[in-house]
Amino acid sequence: MRRIFLGILLPFTLAFIPTRLLAQELQPPSDLNQNPNLQAKEDSFYTTTSQLLQQQIYLIGLLEEAFTSPDANKIRSARGKLIIQTTQIEGFLKRQYPNSQKLCSSQGNFSDLSSIPVQLNESTVQIYCSLYASSQELWKLRPVIDQLLSRRGEITLVRDLPLVSGERQLDPVLPIAPLQRPHLGKPAIPLANREPDLTAPPLRIIGKTQKTAIANYVPPMQPAITAPIDALNHLQAANQFLQIAQAAFPHQRKAVAAFNSLTDHSNSSEQKISANFLKLPNTGMVQVLPDLAYRRQPNTVQNRLQANINGYPFPLGVETKGSFIPSLPLQVVGENFQLVPENADYGFMVDVGDLPLEKLDGKLQTISKSTRDFFLNYQPPRQLESLQVDKRRFLTGKDQEWNQSQIILTGAKAQLNRTYLVRSLQFQLPEIILNRQPISRRNSRLKEQLAQVPSSDTIVAFRAVSRHQDGSYTILWRVLNQLPAPQIEDLEKYVQY
Repeated sequence: MRRIFLGILLPFTLAFIPTRLLAQELQPPSDLNQNPNLQAKEDSFYTTTSQLLQQQIYLIGLLEEAFTSPDANKIRSARGKLIIQTTQIEGFLKRQYPNSQKLCSSQGNFSDLSSIPVQLNESTVQIYCSLYASSQELWKLRPVIDQLLSRRGEITLVRDLPLVSGERQLDPVLPIAPLQRPHLGKPAIPLANREPDLTAPPLRIIGKTQKTAIANYVPPMQPAITAPIDALNHLQAANQFLQIAQAAFPHQRKAVAAFNSLTDHSNSSEQKISANFLKLPNTGMVQVLPDLAYRRQPNTVQNRLQANINGYPFPLGVETKGSFIPSLPLQVVGENFQLVPENADYGFMVDVGDLPLEKLDGKLQTISKSTRDFFLNYQPPRQLESLQVDKRRFLTGKDQEWNQSQIILTGAKAQLNRTYLVRSLQFQLPEIILNRQPISRRNSRLKEQLAQVPSSDTIVAFRAVSRHQDGSYTILWRVLNQLPAPQIEDLEKYVQY
């Protein structure tokens, strides 16, 4: 659904463009013979309707988000904004013409030119009727919102809203105790909020049964929420009416061009600076998010259908066999860049200083000899147990028996204008190993899968070019070398027959 609204976001996103600028772009051409008072009324009409259209766009996005959120406060906030917005549009339309239903059809069109009032013209009536039809479509969502609010009350606590200023209300059970009022900008409190804070899950060891932090603990099942089809249809219809209103604005192409020049993310300063670098093969630019973005906080409710963030880990786009694609499992953990590989995957990282990515090559000639030798000569074990031992050594920094003058870890302190060298080893282990699924000894096809596990061994360099308010970093990355794919020779030992 989110893609539906992109078509009209550009010319009316007043949150990013000053109102005066867009109002100037939407003004009709001046006419020396035109009545100055009528011209002023038209200017005021275009400015006000452009603001109302922007508010409609914002309301549609808010409703779309509320329909799939388990948070009751979002539903209540969207419901209140719907009432306020509808009342505001209705009042404005009545000031222009007292009978909107008579002037406009249910499809947002006017019947004939003779019905246009004197103070309006064909363009303004089209905007008038489209705005009216869009508002009517959203107003049909009231019973749907009420129904969804009752369902959200089964998940989170729905508290009484504050009363009108000057009114007072006592708690019916404890009159002395003050009533707690909700803040609709904050998530509602879950009804079941006794979940333990298990921030760091234990490292998984393949082939062994592991103890859990709490014996026999099963985390709560998060709700699966989808938006009602009827509600989505109303949102889509309201959006289509807004598109019709957009087309009716005079000079709307010029307004779109003015907006694009201010908000075109493809011409951001970061990409302009890095344009020449991104023309090189096996390069890219991504935003590395904090680890909190990928896991649910305890005692909070999350729609499990929207639990995953798309784009992680970051695919490197190098050539491999089959459907296996090497990636960069990078996150910001605390103040560090950290590799967070899963299953048997692992890797290590070193900060090599303020070194431009263009000066690095597959032989790592510009890197210190000790670091270069280790990155190029490290040989991963061929046994699954030994491989997982090495993984723990890089995670903890303990028992590193290789001849190195420094401890090699899976992370390094995150700093701007620093370059980091990563070697990442990845294995696409079959499900019979990961889930310990039993098979028959005569199943030759599955045994062939154990002998042909897709894998990769990649040396990647990345550089932090900017830091954002949420703690994330924008990085440039470059694949420097693809080493021979590592092999695990004893996977059959971990098969359950």
